[in-house]
Amino acid sequence: MPNILILGGGAAGLAAALAAAQSAPAAQVIVLERNPKPGKKLLATGNGRCNLDNTGIAPELYFTADPAALRPLLDAVNTADPLRWFRALGLYTRTDEAGRVYPYSNQAADVLALLEHHLAQHHVQLRTGCTVRTLSQSRSGYAVQFETAEGSAETLRADAVICAMGGEAGPQFGTDGFGTRFAAQCGGRVEPLYPCLTALQCAKPRKALAGIRAKAAASLLDGARVLACENGEVQFTDYGLSGICIMQLSGLLAPGRGPKAPAVELDLFPAVDETALASLFAAHAAQTAGGSAADFWLGLLNQKLGRTVWSAAGLQDSDAPAVLTAAQWQKLAHTAKHWRFEGLTPCSWKQAQTTGGGLALREVDQHFQFKGCPGLYFVGETLDCAGSCGGFNLHWAFGSGLVAGRSAAGHAAAGRALPKASAPAKSRKKPHKQK
Repeated sequence: MPNILILGGGAAGLAAALAAAQSAPAAQVIVLERNPKPGKKLLATGNGRCNLDNTGIAPELYFTADPAALRPLLDAVNTADPLRWFRALGLYTRTDEAGRVYPYSNQAADVLALLEHHLAQHHVQLRTGCTVRTLSQSRSGYAVQFETAEGSAETLRADAVICAMGGEAGPQFGTDGFGTRFAAQCGGRVEPLYPCLTALQCAKPRKALAGIRAKAAASLLDGARVLACENGEVQFTDYGLSGICIMQLSGLLAPGRGPKAPAVELDLFPAVDETALASLFAAHAAQTAGGSAADFWLGLLNQKLGRTVWSAAGLQDSDAPAVLTAAQWQKLAHTAKHWRFEGLTPCSWKQAQTTGGGLALREVDQHFQFKGCPGLYFVGETLDCAGSCGGFNLHWAFGSGLVAGRSAAGHAAAGRALPKASAPAKSRKKPHKQK
């Protein structure tokens, strides 16, 4: 009986396990998960609602060091069609106006429960509390040594192994970058890791604005050059800036290829050009005649936010809106449309939704099989592919798991002999990892 081992019981690992069991019913499929229960991070996705896919999947909505290598892999994921697969399992979904796909119940727990139900139906063994220590390769297959929940050492042999141990984002969910270190120990080239889809710390945060939200266009700049722009709600924090549009921009702060002098500019009135905004401000001052600088913002912006913009434009609280010059209105308009925040650094791994960087995409083939090591696969967040907010990461996780699971089933069922560890390409090491 062929054996298939899945290392990691998150989104990618559970999809890989079920796909392998569906494709090779006679195989023994075993999942080794370090947490007491599987799918811990999956339960937190989409604020507990599980934004599991998006109708607008496209390569340019992913962050990677190698966009050319991403395209064929993403094509394989799209062909696997994780959303259609879920619907065949019995998951009824809904799609919002932005193309984000959710379970109709709005409950991530239902997605996990459905997966567990089908895993049980296909007799997949799910072993929790297991910490992987070593992976070794021989002509007869692979051997994985791990520590059980009881603290004893155990070794399982397999015809195929799928590594789905995640990245470094979300240590509160049991991840610590072990999957990527594991890939590096197997001889894979790894792109530097960085917190992705996270809030940004600023050198001079506006702490008094903490908790205030505002619609804006947020632009990431390298010096004076605009690299990207995102529209949405910006949240001011005591350390800097947050909100989905800010988190999207954080994906471009990759070590070694991100901007050398990153800054964010906020346009608080993106629908109005600067000249028109200056005129609007002057007209609004007449409408609120007799009021203070704070009163001027009534009907325009949150007053505390407005007063901060007023100050950033070099105006004083004592300045009466009714007597400002045309040049002052122009300066206020310019500030409101180009409010700059510098000294940016991503927030910690705990706040990051996913991991940027990882195993280089050229290290795997179109089935997510590690080149030079037949029957060994890397999927999900372990790889150098991080998606934008909105279901793109789960599309990649579930889809790469499906592709690898089906391929592993075919490999194991074929019973092909694996080469000796010295046989693969010179860049490959004998797969092993001791934590």
